[in-house]
Amino acid sequence: MGAAAKILLGLIIIAIGFGLFLDSPSLGLWSSVTGINWWNNFIIVLTGVIPALLILVGLFIVWLEADELSAEKEMAVETEPMDSEETKDVKAAVNASKKRGRPKKK
Repeated sequence: MGAAAKILLGLIIIAIGFGLFLDSPSLGLWSSVTGINWWNNFIIVLTGVIPALLILVGLFIVWLEADELSAEKEMAVETEPMDSEETKDVKAAVNASKKRGRPKKK
């Protein structure tokens, strides 16, 4: 099946879905044939899904912010200056070279 056929099939399915939703509150043609009130069933499912969706979104936000806080703490630890013997030796060598000055160009 080509891409154009899949797009057409998707559009047809979308049109059927909208048709079923719009039919229930207004005309009731399909509701009388199938005996299913699509709009009311959709509202029932929607009211059941919203609390679960809010919980999941809240958990996702808390997880992202907690991860960001831990990343900030790691960055703060990495950027703290270290006072080891090697850094003291390097600083002393840099200070000594600054005191001697640069050789003049000829």
